[in-house]
Amino acid sequence: MKIIKRIKIVISGPFAAGKTQFINTVSEIKTVKTEKRTQHLSSEKSVKDYTTVAMDFGKIRIDDEHELYLFGTPGQFRFDFMWEILGEGALGVIILVDSTNPTTFHEARKIINFFQSRFPVPLVVGANKQDLPNAWSPQDVKIALDINENEDIPVIPVSAVDKESVKNTLLTLLEIVKTNLQS
Repeated sequence: MKIIKRIKIVISGPFAAGKTQFINTVSEIKTVKTEKRTQHLSSEKSVKDYTTVAMDFGKIRIDDEHELYLFGTPGQFRFDFMWEILGEGALGVIILVDSTNPTTFHEARKIINFFQSRFPVPLVVGANKQDLPNAWSPQDVKIALDINENEDIPVIPVSAVDKESVKNTLLTLLEIVKTNLQS
């Protein structure tokens, strides 16, 4: 009987960045969600009806020996205590950014800083919603997030509704994780 190695990846980012959709698109199981009706702020209600309050969970079987466990964090700072809990044991973090909404970039940078300061694991930024016409390019998102070359954080294009795009984002992170484990 083979022992399955479980690889924990955290998907984080601001409110409405596409974290739940990202996991839904690629998970081989029905995504476990902890959603409640959006009611805190009228500005949030106008964006979407439900929001994650604890976590989302999805799973992907990579091969006979490896499973990828995807943990999505809540995006709102009032639930940030979950970021610490979900970050424990993660081998990598993906920060999703709504590249059509630059008003959330400052918030995204705070989330990047949080994970960098607490979890010394590889981090990738996914410039989400690249399928929409007003999306900022990954290079412009990188500049707006003030990611300098010393941080070594790739910013890659993604559309959370496209399975191949989501897979590419995960593979990018996993390559970095693999390289780090080998060195």
